Amino acid sequence: MTYQEILAAAQTLSDTERASLVSALSSESVSLSGSPRLSRLLDKQGSCPHCGGKHYYRFGKDKGAQRFKCKDCGRTFTEYTGTWQEGLHKKELVGLYLELMADQKSLDKISAALNINKKTAFDWRHKILGTFKQDKGGSFSGIVESDETFFEESEKGNRHLKRPPRKRGTDPKSSGISDNKAKVIVTADRKNDLNMTCCGKGRLTKADIAESLGTPLDKDVILCSDGHVSYKGYANDNHLKHVVLRDDIKQRVKQERFHIQHVNSLHNRLKKWIASTFWGVSTKYLQNYLNWFKVVVTVLKKEANHANALLRLS
Repeated sequence: MTYQEILAAAQTLSDTERASLVSALSSESVSLSGSPRLSRLLDKQGSCPHCGGKHYYRFGKDKGAQRFKCKDCGRTFTEYTGTWQEGLHKKELVGLYLELMADQKSLDKISAALNINKKTAFDWRHKILGTFKQDKGGSFSGIVESDETFFEESEKGNRHLKRPPRKRGTDPKSSGISDNKAKVIVTADRKNDLNMTCCGKGRLTKADIAESLGTPLDKDVILCSDGHVSYKGYANDNHLKHVVLRDDIKQRVKQERFHIQHVNSLHNRLKKWIASTFWGVSTKYLQNYLNWFKVVVTVLKKEANHANALLRLS
């Protein structure tokens, strides 16, 4: 067929079929590039996912995937063992799925484009998001900002609510802090290292900050926060220099460089992103979406091939 004939045929496709065609063509580099993990295994740079042994050899195929056998524990594995793709059907669609996910397409559009069930599209999304990691305290340096924000508790998707359902068009939100709001701690430094952690519901505590950061912040770090007593306690426990911005007197900046405007901007962007892209998310899945937002703002904006970036991270 000539180019004009192909173009004319493409124009007869539905919107969904066109999206599928574009995704298939644009994801060619994903499907051809191969798995980084497989490359390491073939180059003898990998390890057995069962015992961590370095001595293994090729051992036939398993449903089209290269299988290996460990000399140390005697068990077999493939590049997918221990990853989110283990046991996954239709692995050939992963590249296409990652392209659509990177473009932040809805589950309806993904399921239609790939001809998979919407529940499958949802499950794949959370398998992938569950593999993304947050930076911990030891990765931060210099001036570090930290502040909390709150999300109204959501049971989106739950068909067995234990409370009266909220009527669309009404405003269920209450001002202030309550036990029905999920708290999210956002910590960032000036090098774009970022941590976003959902720490349950209710008031912020010193233990929440410690849980969010995991490894304590380095003693050379300068912590900037509002005047919440929990941040003061965390700074004292870890012998950190602590700069407090007092909201009661509308203090935004100290000495022209100490502020928490970066994390407050992230709060605003995060809430708009969740509300506009997903129309809200269930509280039980909130951490997964925090992981996704971090990838969007720190990785995808720097990468030309978004699908390969997601494949590498997962």
